[in-house]
Amino acid sequence: MPTVPILMPQLGESIAEATVIRLGVAVGDSVRADQEIIEVETNKAVMGVTTVCNGIVSEIRAQEGISYSVGTLLGLLEVTDDEVARTGVETLEALEEKRNSSQNTSPDRGEANLHFALDADDAYEESPAVVPSVKGLPVPTGTMGAHYISPRMRARMDDLGLREADISAVAGTGAGGRVTVEDLERFLDYLEAWPSAHASPMRLAVADAMRRSWTRPLATVGLPALLDRVLEHRRSHSPKPGLTLYMLRAFALAIAENPTTAGYLIGDKVVHPRSFDIGVAVQIDDGVVVPVMRKVDQKPLRELIDEYDDLVTRARRRRLSEDDCRGGIATVTNFGTFGLTLGTPIPLPNETLILGIGAGVKKPVWSSEVEAFLPATIADIFLTFDHRVVDGGGAGVLLARVSELLKHPEKL
Repeated sequence: MPTVPILMPQLGESIAEATVIRLGVAVGDSVRADQEIIEVETNKAVMGVTTVCNGIVSEIRAQEGISYSVGTLLGLLEVTDDEVARTGVETLEALEEKRNSSQNTSPDRGEANLHFALDADDAYEESPAVVPSVKGLPVPTGTMGAHYISPRMRARMDDLGLREADISAVAGTGAGGRVTVEDLERFLDYLEAWPSAHASPMRLAVADAMRRSWTRPLATVGLPALLDRVLEHRRSHSPKPGLTLYMLRAFALAIAENPTTAGYLIGDKVVHPRSFDIGVAVQIDDGVVVPVMRKVDQKPLRELIDEYDDLVTRARRRRLSEDDCRGGIATVTNFGTFGLTLGTPIPLPNETLILGIGAGVKKPVWSSEVEAFLPATIADIFLTFDHRVVDGGGAGVLLARVSELLKHPEKL
């Protein structure tokens, strides 16, 4: 019977690899076209590898917990000649024939890029399992920071897949406090006895994003925001909008009034946003994902509720597509849901702003109307910004405008 390969698909433009987290079929199982048979995890979401046609699983090469690059052979299907004719899928035998033909073709004719199996027993040439390029190290207390990195040290770090932040805890014994290769090896030997675990693709993605974000001069401003009117407005609606959604809508409107605050510095130009798409940070196991709400400034709050609930639900289930997380100009994060009242959130590398929301607390607030202190629900809100693009005054004005908009939730 003809054989059809099961390959690691291209799961997004920027995704080159994925980790197999669950095998949904076994050898001998019958499968139908477009059936999800393998569950994989990228640095953004959990996705499924599906079959291209009906058939019987004849081989599974993928292993759970291993990362594979796009195009890697994960398994094989036995199919009928009728199924091949019906779907038009290319069989392993047909691909091998193309490969053999390409070996006799001049590269100038554009057919030298075909890469197929060497023989039927070997099937596709498998790509090796991808080893994560970022390995976080635990940081012991009482050690000095790293300094200048020599070319020899840099080469050794490249061999180990380490970044400068990973060796910040290494005490340097070289000239001027320089960290030597010997210092690094001693540090790694010292850590051998420490408990450790492999970092997930999500954890590595967050680490990489935060490293890139921190290459910029970031600053944070904050102020208290009255929430009583928002809470009253929320109680009068069904379904009830979440507090984060009020903040997201107010944030988008405030940015739309002054788009330069969300600009992005490229060389000698500040690129302004062309659409006010705002991300919302969603905590999941071992990381954070940021789905993006589109054109938030143009949609009233009531029209955003269903879209918001759908995005957050899919984010928690790790069912977001790459497009769901693309193109945001700023982010809202509500760390108040964890009972935190203060925080300094960090914007994504491709964004200039992030708005953080602390937990609401009851506080006495002076009322000039009754000339007395009255109880009020107040949450501190914080704006972290790229200081190359926005100054403290501009950030303060933007944050004050968000606070002012929250006093009139019926207009959101």
